[in-house]
Amino acid sequence: MVGRVFNNRYQITERIGIGGMAEVYRAQDRVLGRLVAVKIMLPQYAADPEFTHRFRQEAASAANLQSPYIVNVYDWGQDEGTYYIVMEYVRGSDLKTAIQQRGAINQRKVAEIGAQVCKALTVAHNQDIIHRDIKPQNIMVQPDGNVKVMDFGIARAKNSVKSQTSQVLGTAHYISPEQAQGKELTAASDIYSLGVVMYEAATGKLPFDGPDAVSVAMKQVQEQPVPPSQIKPDIDPGLEAIIMRAMEKDPHQRFATANDMKNALNDFLAGRPVNVNDDATHVMGGYMPPMVEGTSVMPPVAGDAAHTPQQHTAYRSSDTKEPQKSRKPLYIALAVIALAVIAILAFALGGNQAGTVPNVTGQTLEQAEATLEQAGYTVGTTTEVFDQNVPSGSVVSTDPAAGTPAAQGTTVNLTVSKGKDQVQVPDLSGMTADQAKAALQKVGLTAVQGDPKHSSSVAEGKVCEQDPASGTAVDANSTVTFHLSSGPETTSVPDVTGMSESQATSALQSAGFTVSTSTQASDSVAKGNVISQNPKSGAKAQAGSKVTIVISSGSESKSVPDLTGLSQSDAENQADSAGFNFSVTSTESSSTVAKGYVIRQSPSAGKSAKPGTTIGVVVSSGPDKSSSTTSDSSSSKSDDSTSSSSTSSSKSSNDD
Repeated sequence: MVGRVFNNRYQITERIGIGGMAEVYRAQDRVLGRLVAVKIMLPQYAADPEFTHRFRQEAASAANLQSPYIVNVYDWGQDEGTYYIVMEYVRGSDLKTAIQQRGAINQRKVAEIGAQVCKALTVAHNQDIIHRDIKPQNIMVQPDGNVKVMDFGIARAKNSVKSQTSQVLGTAHYISPEQAQGKELTAASDIYSLGVVMYEAATGKLPFDGPDAVSVAMKQVQEQPVPPSQIKPDIDPGLEAIIMRAMEKDPHQRFATANDMKNALNDFLAGRPVNVNDDATHVMGGYMPPMVEGTSVMPPVAGDAAHTPQQHTAYRSSDTKEPQKSRKPLYIALAVIALAVIAILAFALGGNQAGTVPNVTGQTLEQAEATLEQAGYTVGTTTEVFDQNVPSGSVVSTDPAAGTPAAQGTTVNLTVSKGKDQVQVPDLSGMTADQAKAALQKVGLTAVQGDPKHSSSVAEGKVCEQDPASGTAVDANSTVTFHLSSGPETTSVPDVTGMSESQATSALQSAGFTVSTSTQASDSVAKGNVISQNPKSGAKAQAGSKVTIVISSGSESKSVPDLTGLSQSDAENQADSAGFNFSVTSTESSSTVAKGYVIRQSPSAGKSAKPGTTIGVVVSSGPDKSSSTTSDSSSSKSDDSTSSSSTSSSKSSNDD
């Protein structure tokens, strides 16, 4: 069945439960992209024309039930002779599993569950639909604590089929006395079954039990239940009164409607007085789990084929009862019928000894096989499924279901847990919040949106981080937290001008920046300190971005060399070596400086000047003749007399 597609739409992915009348599979709705549960009728019922006729009518009726406490029916139909119902996939656990794991449940929680089931039944009963199989396996407890009633598959709409049926549909431990007798059912039958469910939830024990379904059904008709307080002395009298009235043998002594029972439970939860005898006061009385105890088809224990159902009447303290007749003849008749039924079953099964399939749920595969073989049954196929509540390697359910009457030697198939369903976390990178939530919901995970986080690589408003990471295998319905990008993170650039290079680098790196450096001479900033920065201080920049700082290499001015007394060529070479330009002016001199040597310079020696500055020097061109005298002016030769003159020459040495 796994892999099959019904109606070109519902792709079966895994079997998650089996009961006495149907198998339940998880499936993917390929049109709407959601998980659904598909209930498929077993072949022996799908081949029965009367049953299939009823199934079509009742599936349509159940699909019209709308309540937050009822599992939605989305679709139904037939595909290649197989009848199916498509239902809401409910995550959580069934009430039966909770009772098996924990025993008796908190009384207030029992009342809350009962009140919510009453709301579901009120919706159904108002549409003349009777569930007929209320049991804890059909009550889903969701993660938020609310319940949903499922499996209206055998519910019967009023007048949907012939008024009387020779078959009893339901589960022996929870059916009403009139249901066990094959009589016409009313809403009071569902109320009785709910009373049994609450009895079991409050005490941890079933009110009636026996070796087979027939003996249990007989007890439903004949015996009174042990009051819950005798099993759990701390049970509140008010809650006990509600349960006991719901389980009255006479349908007319029960609550008139499910809404009356809900009001009684609400009174109990609110702490109001309880009075079960006066109707003037409210009386207080996904994942689709495996069905451990299946719905079965049983012959009626006893009943009048011509029985005409009476109208519901509200029970009042003033009601009078007729004197009760002796029930001994009834008990004898029931015993005779029971023996006849057992004999017929034994004959139909070829003379094999009749028995009941033992409950091996929760046992390891080895333990279950030993238990079944010891009880005289043959172990058939073993199917593995994921299960949120049953440990890996333990039995989830059997087929036939536990408690089903079956001859010894019957083959019993086992469904064994593979542990919790594991799914892979999808990659949410770059998705919007809505896209991320849809992607997680599609694979059965819960989305939680965390605080935004800065990201330089992911656009603002898109997923930049998730936990657990994509590809991680997690339990179904686990929580995945994702964070949207708020864009790149920016911060103010600190002011590092005037700091040493090491101080500036440390300050910038502490602020989240990387550092790049260059050097430049400066007369005003000490060598090794920051002259400038880019971006400037106070500017906003992304974390991790680069800030460039310019480091002073020190002053570039040099001391002017002393050129006086040097020859013109030597003075020029020394100025050039020091990085200065050179210019010369010649003049006659009466000083002792020889011709061609420097008399004076500007700037003077020792002063600071930038490289490339021109040093002007005055070079002697010889003595000043105009100031000299001779003793014999007559002997002066006119051709020797020389006019005093000044000549100037200039030479520049350019510093590349």
